[in-house]
Amino acid sequence: MISPESQDYIRRIRQNPPYGANGFSVDELREIMGSRREPTIAGVKCERVSVDGVPCEWVIAKDADLDVRLMYLHGGGYVSGSGEFYLPLAAHISAAARCAVLLPDYRLAPENRFPDALEDCIQVHEWLTVTGPGGPSRARATFIAGDSAGGGLTLATLLALRDRHMPLPKGGIPLSPCADMTETASSIRSQAQFDPIVHPRLLHECVRHYMGDGDVRNPLASPVLGDYTGIPPLLIQVGEHEIIVDDSIDAAAKARADGVEVTLEVWPGMFHVFQSHEPLLPEAREAIDHIATFMRACLDG
Repeated sequence: MISPESQDYIRRIRQNPPYGANGFSVDELREIMGSRREPTIAGVKCERVSVDGVPCEWVIAKDADLDVRLMYLHGGGYVSGSGEFYLPLAAHISAAARCAVLLPDYRLAPENRFPDALEDCIQVHEWLTVTGPGGPSRARATFIAGDSAGGGLTLATLLALRDRHMPLPKGGIPLSPCADMTETASSIRSQAQFDPIVHPRLLHECVRHYMGDGDVRNPLASPVLGDYTGIPPLLIQVGEHEIIVDDSIDAAAKARADGVEVTLEVWPGMFHVFQSHEPLLPEAREAIDHIATFMRACLDG
């Protein structure tokens, strides 16, 4: 049973059609998801850095361990979004998990199509392993997390790091990952009338802009088709009423079949990236606590 607060919130967001139902504009989406939202937790420090040309921002809550570093990859359908929009969520994760969070602004489509964003993520994670908020310093542990497009990039980055024999994080945390560019998942149809955030037309346009003429069955574009052998543990969180809920279910099943330890959480009644909406819903607070618990377990393990 979902909380009364979430029930009321969902009623309010359902008063407007999901994004993409009445057309799609990259510029409009960028204006919305490129805005800066300051952390809502007192005492959080934010510091902008550049990683070989990729703009990034550190988010560090009080008492965070600067040697435990999480790279958080923002959502936005591969065509929009910025770390600035995710400062509040990054701060909540930093406080709950007592880690330093780095938000990279990877390159966006259609100006930069697949695999440019992925290459940026690989580059930033490599930097993260040897550089902290205070400068050169080897990390005790790293993690990769992200939502929506950033969730898909989280999985793709793990696969690419493994394939290139580069240092892997302790764990991966995809939230509502957009991880299947083939657009064949049954949930695109079955959840279309229930998803209050994303319309199937938006998904289609984002795939078109991101992939261009690229192969949508490339596992680094559609990680649901990947081989997860040797990948670290995964925590996958997704809302029940998402047109891409099958991306999470299918990726979890494939990773488990390949021998990976996977925790899949399908949150009843929840919507796309419910963890990021402010003020935090009870379910969002609980989900963030689960992220912190998962990270601690990976560190202890």
